[in-house]
Amino acid sequence: MGSNAMEIKSPEVQLGGTPDPKRGSKKLGIYFLESDDRRTAFGRGYSGGVGGATPVNIHGKPIPDINKTGGWIAALFIFGNEMAERMAYFGLSVNMVAFMFYVMHRPFSSSANAVNNFLGISQASSVLGGFIADAYLGRYWTIAIFTTIYLAGLTGITLLATIKVFVPNQDQCDQIALLLGNCEPAKSWQMMYLYTVLYVTGFGAAGIRPCVSSFGADQFDERSRNYRSHLDRFFNFFYLSVTVGAIVAFTAVVYIQMKHGWGAAFGSLAIAMGLSNIMFFAGTPLYRHRLPGGSPLTRVAQVLVAAFRKRNVSFQSSEFVGLYELPGKRSAIKGSNKIAHTDDFRWLDKAALQLKEDDGVNPWRLCTVTQVEEVKILVKLLPIPACTIMLNMVLTEYLTLSVQQAYTLNTHMGHLKLPVTCMPVFPGLSIFLLLSLYYSVFVPISRRITGNPHGASQLQRVGIGLAVSILSVAWAGVFERYRRTYAIQHGYQASFLTPMSDLSAYWLLIQYCLIGIAEVFCIVGLLEFLYEEAPDAMRSIGSAYAAVAGGLGCFAATILNSIVKSVTRGKGERRESWLSQNINTGRFDYFYWLLTIMSLVNFAAFLYAANCYQYRSKDDIQSTDRPSEKGPGSDHTSTNATDSIRTPQLSVFGRE
Repeated sequence: MGSNAMEIKSPEVQLGGTPDPKRGSKKLGIYFLESDDRRTAFGRGYSGGVGGATPVNIHGKPIPDINKTGGWIAALFIFGNEMAERMAYFGLSVNMVAFMFYVMHRPFSSSANAVNNFLGISQASSVLGGFIADAYLGRYWTIAIFTTIYLAGLTGITLLATIKVFVPNQDQCDQIALLLGNCEPAKSWQMMYLYTVLYVTGFGAAGIRPCVSSFGADQFDERSRNYRSHLDRFFNFFYLSVTVGAIVAFTAVVYIQMKHGWGAAFGSLAIAMGLSNIMFFAGTPLYRHRLPGGSPLTRVAQVLVAAFRKRNVSFQSSEFVGLYELPGKRSAIKGSNKIAHTDDFRWLDKAALQLKEDDGVNPWRLCTVTQVEEVKILVKLLPIPACTIMLNMVLTEYLTLSVQQAYTLNTHMGHLKLPVTCMPVFPGLSIFLLLSLYYSVFVPISRRITGNPHGASQLQRVGIGLAVSILSVAWAGVFERYRRTYAIQHGYQASFLTPMSDLSAYWLLIQYCLIGIAEVFCIVGLLEFLYEEAPDAMRSIGSAYAAVAGGLGCFAATILNSIVKSVTRGKGERRESWLSQNINTGRFDYFYWLLTIMSLVNFAAFLYAANCYQYRSKDDIQSTDRPSEKGPGSDHTSTNATDSIRTPQLSVFGRE
C-alpha cells in the first residue's frame, strides 16, 4: 500500500471514548478527519476543479459571479415550461378518451383503459428521466431533449386529428350508430400511429417531470440564510404553475374543442408547448447547473456487491480506524457533498470497511461512506412516497367516478351550463385559492400551533394532505348515497344519462375542493421533502419517486376497479356490480367507503413511517460564507457554516 494509505492507518488511536479491549481501537462510524492539504487516498483525484454541489454554468465551469444567475428570475422561465407540460398532460387526459370514442370509434371502456395506461406509464417511467439527468446529461439537457420529444408527440397528435387519412370514415356515424357500435372502426395502422404519437408524448413527459422541480430548486443557493424559506415558496409556486396549466386544460382547451374541433384543441397544446420551449431556452444564460454524478444505479450496485462480498467479515477485521472515506472536503461523487455516517442498515457499512486486500482502486470492493449513505437514504425515503400512492389512486378514481356522477346532476349555474368535462377544474381552482392564501392565512395560524417557522414541516404537510383526502372520499360516499336514493325515488333508476333538474352538480364541489386541498399539502410537501432529503447527486431520482407514486396510483386504480367489478357482480337476476355502467343501480357509495377504509389504513401506515423517519443532518453541506438570496439574483446578508446545521429535535412527523 502507498504512503497515502499508510498515513491514515491508526490502530492505536481510540476516538471518542475510552478504549474497549473487546473492540480494540476501531469505532464504527468515525472515519478519517478532513483537511484541505491531505492527498487523496490511493491517488484518487477530482476533475474539472469543481467539487461537491458547487453550481456551475452550462459548460460545467465555475460561475464567476453567482449573484447574476439563478434566483427567482431563472425560476420563472422554468415555471413556464412546467405550466405548458401540465396543460398538455391534463389536456390529453380530459380529451383523449372522448377522441378515441367519438373519432376513432373505439369502445369507451377500452379507450379509458388505454388513456389510463398512458397516464400511468408516463408517470411511472419518470425514474428513467431522473436516472439520465443524474447520471449523464444533467437536468438542463434532459429537460431540453425530452421537452423537444414532447413537442414532437403533440405535433403528431395534432396531425392525426387534422388530416382525414389518419382517422376512420365519419360518414353515417351519428350518436345512435356510435352507441350501437355500427361506425366504421379504425384501421390497425391508424391505431398504431395513434398509440405511437401518444406514447412518444408520454416518453417526453417522463423525461421532463422528475427534472423540472429539481432544476428549479437548483437555482437557489443552499448556503444562503433564507434558503429554506426560498425553497418552501418555490415548491408552492411550482405547484401553482401546475395548477394554472390544469385549469387552462379543463376550461380553455375544452372550449376550443367544442367550438373549433379536435385539431384546434390538440394544436393549442402543441403551440403552448412550443412557446414554453422557447421561453425555457431563453433563460439559459441565467441558469445554475449541477454536475451529473455518474450512474446512480452503478453506485447502488457497487455498494450492494461490496457489502455482499464482505458479509461474513467482522468490523474488527479492518486495520484502519472506522470506515473508508476520502480525505479533504470534496466528495468522490461529482455533484455531491459528503454525507455524514448514520447507524441505519449497518450491514451496508461493510461496503466501506477497508481490508488489507483493498489496496487498489476497485469500487466494487470498497466504497466511500458517502456512497453507502446514498443507498441508505434512497431506501429510507421509500415508505413516504409509497404512502401517497393511495392519494393518487383516489385522484385517478375521481377523474371517472365524479364525472359519471356529474352526468346525472344539473350543471347549470344560473343561465350558464357548464360542460361535464369541465368539472375537474374545481379541484384546480381550490388549489389556486389555497396556494394564494397559504402564506397569509395558513402559515401564521399553523406557526402558533406547531412552532415551526414555516408553519408545518414537510412530513406534517404530507400528513395533513392524506387526512383531508380521507374527509373527501368519506363525503363523496355520503353524497353518493343521497344522490342514488334521490334518483330511485324520483324515477331516474334506468335513466342514468338524464340530469336530475332538482339536484345540483355543485354538491360535488365539496369533495372536489377537499381533494384539491389534500393535493396541495401532500404533493407540494412531498416534492420539497424528496428534494431536500435525497442525496445531492440523486435529486432527480428522488423527485421521480413522487411521479412513480402517481403512476402506481393509476395502475392501482385500474386493478382495484377490476377486482371490485369481479367480486361484487351478482349471480342470477342481479348482475350489477358496484361499478355498474348505470350509476343509479350500482353502488358507488360502497366503493367510496371502501376507498375511505383503505385511506385510513394508509394514513396509519404513514404516521408510523413518518414517526420513524429521521431527517438528514445538514452538517454534511459544505457551508461557507454565502450571501442570502433575498430576491432574483441578488444576495445581501451573509451567514456562516453553522447556519445550515440543524440541531436534532423531535418533530410531530419525523425526527429532526
